[in-house]
Amino acid sequence: MKWPSRRWQITGVVLFALVAVAQMKAPDAEQFVGPPRGTPIAGDALDQRAHEIAVLLRCPVCQGLSIADSPSEMATNMKGQVRELLSRGFTEQQILSYFERSYGQFVLLKPKFSGVNSLVWTLPVFALLVGAILVVIKIRKLEQPPAQTAASDDDYVARVRDLVNK
Repeated sequence: MKWPSRRWQITGVVLFALVAVAQMKAPDAEQFVGPPRGTPIAGDALDQRAHEIAVLLRCPVCQGLSIADSPSEMATNMKGQVRELLSRGFTEQQILSYFERSYGQFVLLKPKFSGVNSLVWTLPVFALLVGAILVVIKIRKLEQPPAQTAASDDDYVARVRDLVNK
């Protein structure tokens, strides 16, 4: 039996991979955050609510803008996802959780106050308080008159004179 040429083998593998990818479905939001807990909305209320939620999500491409303000294609797709999820009845919290699971906590413009984020907010305040306490302690030390060490200085000077005169 003669084996097919290398080109036909590669073509078969690529074709198999394309068929496998075509049959794969993108994960649905229900797999991540459960069934919708809100009521489906439509019309102007949908547009307004979608914009309110889009303001809370950071664009992964622009990084400094929310997806509501970003002109990138990625942000446009994310806004479409927000609209679609709202129209299916997902709540704001479910939508934010879905995007957080998909993109990480970075996608939230208002990150949660937990873990490392809490350190980022509390350490500078703690450092300022410690610095203020150190400044107050130093100022109090400067205000106190120097301790009377004249007697010990006189003893020292007398001993040096004795050593020098010998």
